[in-house]
Amino acid sequence: MRTSTIANAGTFEIGGAVSVCRLGYGAMQLTGPGIWGEPDSPQEAIAVLRRAVELGVNLIDTADAYGPFVSEQLIKKALHPYADDLVIATKAGLTRQGPNRWLPVGRPEYLRQQVELSLRHLGVERIDLLQLHRIDPQVPLADQVGELALMQQEGKIAQIGLSEVSVEQLQEAQGTATIVSVQNHFNLVNRNAEPLLEHCEKEGIAFIPWFPLQTGELTGQGGPLRDLADRLGATPAQLALAWLLWRSPVMLPIPGTASVAHLEENLGAADVQLTDAQAQELGEAGQ
Repeated sequence: MRTSTIANAGTFEIGGAVSVCRLGYGAMQLTGPGIWGEPDSPQEAIAVLRRAVELGVNLIDTADAYGPFVSEQLIKKALHPYADDLVIATKAGLTRQGPNRWLPVGRPEYLRQQVELSLRHLGVERIDLLQLHRIDPQVPLADQVGELALMQQEGKIAQIGLSEVSVEQLQEAQGTATIVSVQNHFNLVNRNAEPLLEHCEKEGIAFIPWFPLQTGELTGQGGPLRDLADRLGATPAQLALAWLLWRSPVMLPIPGTASVAHLEENLGAADVQLTDAQAQELGEAGQ
């Protein structure tokens, strides 16, 4: 059983103020199939959350839409009262109509309602990091971000982030509020958000890649990721996460799982120190 912490992943200061370990945990998979309803084993979900914190994770990412609300409620049950250094990032702006169904709604009154519910479900007076889950194309972006900024002024939100945005959308949002993080699809085989990552590097904005382990056929027997993993004594998943950590100092991977064993495997990526040559080999394998 893994007993070490994940300090080797390094740290990052979100918004230049809140220090977190760069290897976090994404709580989306702590729900039922299709990110809908209760998990098969709430006890295992709680064990995963507690083990993550025990191993040094102090950034947990969730959303009101996961369940909906199931993930937030499990976090409260498992970890409340929270450690002083634990940062819980949640999201609002996606509604649910059933398993695997998502619809963006960014009306200010809806966002306010969801933030109030997240405060209750998480058991906190202020949300550490509230991310707009998706931009609603039917509502001016300034209105969506502006409502979050107003709740920030009221003390309900500490910091504001965005999810699945372009550089132009980020810059537009920055005209309304200070944006400290973005959460976009990014991994070894999907690097469409490279321009956004480079922009975040220049401005010191946290980049939280969702779906960080989309390694696909690269992990298969005889695949290039598998070959390098065997040489380094690591798993393909650990290499995929180690590559993200190597790729940028603003990168904060949040691999998710509903298994304690898988959690421990993922966090072992902190112990994989890639050389530049190995990282470049991984990068080429993912293209």
